[in-house]
Amino acid sequence: MRVARSLVLIALLPLFAACQLLDGPRQSAAHVGQTRMQGQLTAADGKLMFQPCNEQRSFEVNDTGGTSVLQEAATLADDQGKLFADVRGRLVESRLDLQQLYRVERSGVACDDPNFKMLILRAAGHGPEWNVKVSGKGMVIDRAGQPPLAVPYVEEQLGDGRFNLSTEANNQRIELWVAPQRCVDSSTGSVQHMSAELRIDGQVQRGCGYFGGARND
Repeated sequence: MRVARSLVLIALLPLFAACQLLDGPRQSAAHVGQTRMQGQLTAADGKLMFQPCNEQRSFEVNDTGGTSVLQEAATLADDQGKLFADVRGRLVESRLDLQQLYRVERSGVACDDPNFKMLILRAAGHGPEWNVKVSGKGMVIDRAGQPPLAVPYVEEQLGDGRFNLSTEANNQRIELWVAPQRCVDSSTGSVQHMSAELRIDGQVQRGCGYFGGARND
């Protein structure tokens, strides 16, 4: 029943589309010539290699953006799982000039996420568990012990890359505050490029977040 209820809520989201302000993919001038890519990270011969999703080619990672991806990968690496990375950079022959790291995590299935391209933002935290998925149609908020909540939202830019998404639907004041700051998921150890706070009627829950494929910041 939980899955069916979620699907019904998502189906209602087009009704809210006119109320939100975020558009589809957009690219800043600073990103011209760069490509956002997802793929697998592996270490070989003292080098960090990146293999894009659904490709056989591998590229040596050159951390031109100072993202500390080598240290992040070394911290997460183990003998049991693959490392997934979501990055931005330039492919130059057999090299990836890495400029931005959106997230790195232990996963062998993240390349197959069917919802990634539709997401503008995903944020989540623990204790208690919460998860927010933002698309061009609205926000879906999942909290432990609560049914999924689908709401419209508006965005407010706060400067320095910070912004918040807010709504007063369902007789509640709901805000998602996001800031560009390295954030480590306390449960999975994954590293994401933004910190997040979910505030509902003044109650604050903290977590991490990252842009989905529908936002090209």
